[in-house]
Amino acid sequence: MEFGCAWYPEHWPESRWPEDLRLMREARMSFVRMAEFAWSRIEPEEGRFELEWLERAVEAASAVGLRVVLGTPTASPPMWLVQKYPEVLAVGPSGLRRRPGSRSHYSPASERYRQHCRRAAEAMARRFGKHPAVLGWQIDNEYKSLSHDDDTRAQFQRWLAERHGTLEAMNRRFSLAYWSQEYTDWSQIPLPVPSADPFPDDWHHPSLKLEWRRFQTEMWRSYQAVQVETLRAHIDPRQWITHNFMGFFDGFDHYRLAADLDLVSWDSYVVGAQLDPHRTGAAHDLMRGLKRRNFWLMEMQPGPLNWRPVNGTPGPGEIRVMAWHAVGHGADAVSFWQWRSALGGQEQYFGTIMGPDGSPRPVFGEICALGAELERAAPFLDGTGPAPEVGLLHSYDSRWALDLQRHHEGFDPVAQLVEWYRPLRALGLDVEIVAPEAILDGLRLVVAPSLHIATTELAATLAEFVRRGGHLVLGPRSGMKDLDDALHPMRPPGPLAALAPATVTEFYALEQPVRVAGPAGTGEAHVWAEWLQPISGSCEVLLRYDQPGGWLDGKVACATHALGAGRVTMLGAWLDGPLMSALLAELASRAGAIPPFGPPPPGVEFCRRVAQERRSREVLVALNHGEEGRTISPGRRGRDALTGASHERFELPPRGIAVVVFEC
Repeated sequence: MEFGCAWYPEHWPESRWPEDLRLMREARMSFVRMAEFAWSRIEPEEGRFELEWLERAVEAASAVGLRVVLGTPTASPPMWLVQKYPEVLAVGPSGLRRRPGSRSHYSPASERYRQHCRRAAEAMARRFGKHPAVLGWQIDNEYKSLSHDDDTRAQFQRWLAERHGTLEAMNRRFSLAYWSQEYTDWSQIPLPVPSADPFPDDWHHPSLKLEWRRFQTEMWRSYQAVQVETLRAHIDPRQWITHNFMGFFDGFDHYRLAADLDLVSWDSYVVGAQLDPHRTGAAHDLMRGLKRRNFWLMEMQPGPLNWRPVNGTPGPGEIRVMAWHAVGHGADAVSFWQWRSALGGQEQYFGTIMGPDGSPRPVFGEICALGAELERAAPFLDGTGPAPEVGLLHSYDSRWALDLQRHHEGFDPVAQLVEWYRPLRALGLDVEIVAPEAILDGLRLVVAPSLHIATTELAATLAEFVRRGGHLVLGPRSGMKDLDDALHPMRPPGPLAALAPATVTEFYALEQPVRVAGPAGTGEAHVWAEWLQPISGSCEVLLRYDQPGGWLDGKVACATHALGAGRVTMLGAWLDGPLMSALLAELASRAGAIPPFGPPPPGVEFCRRVAQERRSREVLVALNHGEEGRTISPGRRGRDALTGASHERFELPPRGIAVVVFEC
């Protein structure tokens, strides 16, 4: 368990460094991250690298017992680079080139920019690749830049040609005869992004828009590969390589980029001043699911943000809750951004641990206490991680396709994912968010909110999971599209129909909620409703639309049937929260997915970490997110790693936390 912060020694006189590092150690920090925005100090002019100051900073940190994560500084190109090579700057949809003065304003497809990134990474790796204090490397910072320059467009066209082979094949698969959009030369293909002229044409072909997202993924993957390969040629094998992702950000397929990294890390900033445990928990579990291994929380806020309309400050104890929440979901490191307020720049008001004068802010005491808690619990958490029996399938292809054609403004695929995730977590079940193609062994229940894009290969994978005894739940808009974002020439759920209990006769974007009732409960559908037609009389109907008037009168909203040793349930509606909770509780029970510590009290969240070898230890991280005290009864005696007390029942005050250890 590591604990640290982002530190920018280049911002401050060297005489200040010892005091900063002393205070970090007072807070029980074990590492610092540095240099990810320091390119102008690392390479002040082309080809001249100055790394002595950074080496002194690394040595100073090491001398007080802090280890170091080094960032390659490529998110912020120095002024000399963009002045001499302005072609490395990104171009916006309007055709205007971005100006220097910010960050992430480069074109990631630029070969010249990649050459400079390679040289900077190599210089750092040669100097620090064997340094005993360096734990690992973060490449760049929060990939997000897009460029619409001519070279990027040409690369996109070449990528399409390699992917589809012939224009005839692409024209056919995309149905480009529609509106006479057939191409006769690869050079005719535009970048499918809105223009900025008085008549913006953002109604580009959805198949081309989907391909543009996939191209961005491969472009970022090749950009990242330049630095991964450069670092690996010079660093010690014990040093790992990561990138700090951004949770639900969907600018690229994170599974593809994570595959080339040793470790997933991400930056978690809460919306508002208080944690939403389910939305943030889903983001943690999504990031963990990228490699199905524990992750690092590389950045979290120690105070207010600076980009919201109102930037509230987390209340007393809230930072502690955020940190332990991440640990419960599989974080093996918690790191704050940042240590001290910069005196100038765009993020002067962002919350920090030290004020601009270098003295501790009020939150420092809470951070010191958190560091002491993590230090006490670290021996029990070492080698542990979540071991869920419930999987939630998440696909970037399906997310993109749904977002491109929502059909109802409220059909937000991330909101839908959280609406399915929330009741499962409220039951006390651990949830793993994984790609549809993942190996599903060990999972009892797999839920798929919207497998909008589905193939016969995916259907075969899911059918095998079910026939071996797994329970699968398919949500609305499943199996409507193929990989080219074309409608399947069959009723939904398309290729999944061979395992589903029903097909979709028709679908409806709902202007008003519709009452739904059946053995699974009573409530309302909103946003979306599908008229399901059971495939046989042996299907069990769990919900029907209850006399709403119109086409949906008495029609099936949810049906289930046995398949092999398992079961498949199909839900065609976006249900309200209470009914969704009741339905998933019933389906989890049928699947044998039992909360390991029983259902938590209202407002309390249970997170379980299990020793990966021999499962000799379980750790329950219990968090009371509510404003009332609660009592938890895990069902057996355990010892709280934070207090040392051994009980069968534990009292959790408001915002209270217990880290209960059970030796098996």
